[in-house]
Amino acid sequence: MAEATHEEFREHQETYQAFSKLILFMILWLVLLLGTMALGLVGGVSILALLLGVGGTLALIIGFAVYG
Repeated sequence: MAEATHEEFREHQETYQAFSKLILFMILWLVLLLGTMALGLVGGVSILALLLGVGGTLALIIGFAVYG
């Protein structure tokens, strides 16, 4: 089995961290989406759900762009 160099290990670690951030973003966005759908369909507050969905999505994108 070939030994990985320090450079290859660092690249692998960076890729793993980027993938982990992507998975975290998708989980948070899915929870936001399901929550706003529940508000809109079951709760009957469609406008509030729309505003929370759009605002929350923008907040997630900005948050992950700044801290990513």
